[in-house]
Amino acid sequence: MITYDSSVPTNETPGQPITVLQVARMIDHSLLRPELTPEDVAVGCALAASHQVASVCVKPADVPQAVKELQTADAVAVGTVIGFPHGGTTTAVKVAESRQVLERGASELDMVLNIGWLRGGRTQQVLEDIGAVVEVGHRAGALVKVILENAYLNDSEKVAACQLVEEAGADFVKTSTGFAPSGATLSDIVLMRRSVGPMVQVKAAGGIRTLDTLLAMAAEGTTRFGATATADILKEAAQRQANGSLLIPARSTD
Repeated sequence: MITYDSSVPTNETPGQPITVLQVARMIDHSLLRPELTPEDVAVGCALAASHQVASVCVKPADVPQAVKELQTADAVAVGTVIGFPHGGTTTAVKVAESRQVLERGASELDMVLNIGWLRGGRTQQVLEDIGAVVEVGHRAGALVKVILENAYLNDSEKVAACQLVEEAGADFVKTSTGFAPSGATLSDIVLMRRSVGPMVQVKAAGGIRTLDTLLAMAAEGTTRFGATATADILKEAAQRQANGSLLIPARSTD
């Protein structure tokens, strides 16, 4: 499994100050909307570089451009999506897509598991689907995050998905694509964090539009966030840091 070094305070430190840079290092700036032009991607990459976020997450076709745009921003990784947004492509296609984007410079893969297979109880096929992408990603030194798309799952299916992700050796479980009827919820974050061991991290995506939402989920153990409202979130973080009120809140489960 890929080692991910995070300096972000954990859910064990409510009330601890956090810096704007630490908030930024939790954000994967999302550039996945279908209508985005190359000019939009360039603007998004410039924003990501200026704020030193963890990564940009772009469409597979935009990986070469993002790599070029960020070639002088060493701290910002280029991530992309696999089998997006429905997870229904074949495993062979997901593997081929993964290999191509890795060859083109991506270093983080956010793959969608096969939602229908999971709901239909085909757990071995789901495990193999995830494992095939994990094998390719880890061989290239890339992080692999697995999107569950919680909007379509009940709690028992979410738990089963988390267990399969961990068994397959992936690095993160992720709530959502951002294109389903609903996105990340605090209750899902708590459930997912409890359903995987400490070596598997949790990413929230879909509806992460405010600093308060991000910090509340960080308090529950989330270490990455997919967001389009990056600039607004970090502007609010800077204002709170200036007056000494940028803090990790108490856990909702305390």
